[in-house]
Amino acid sequence: MAHSSNKHTIILMQTSPNRATRTFMDYDSITAAMDGICGLYERKLKELYPASRNITYDIADLYNFIDGLTDLSALVYEHSIQGYLPYDRQWIKQRTFHHLKKLAH
Repeated sequence: MAHSSNKHTIILMQTSPNRATRTFMDYDSITAAMDGICGLYERKLKELYPASRNITYDIADLYNFIDGLTDLSALVYEHSIQGYLPYDRQWIKQRTFHHLKKLAH
């Protein structure tokens, strides 16, 4: 049985109401996908604060970023059904929280 984090994950995202901002990113695992979402936020912070060398943020900041996206969802490959299961923004927020908590330890 594959470990739950080693599931191919596709992140579907629309950053603004403009449909042209729809995009997707795919990852080999849920963990890598959550890392990718945190990375997106970190890149945005670097754009906003180019002079700042050490950028720190807390989970509330990340949640605000996630909530600020027009659309965000995940499709996670489930071997047992040979297909993808959809997960919503709320699930992504929970997973990024666990991901950051693991990194903090």
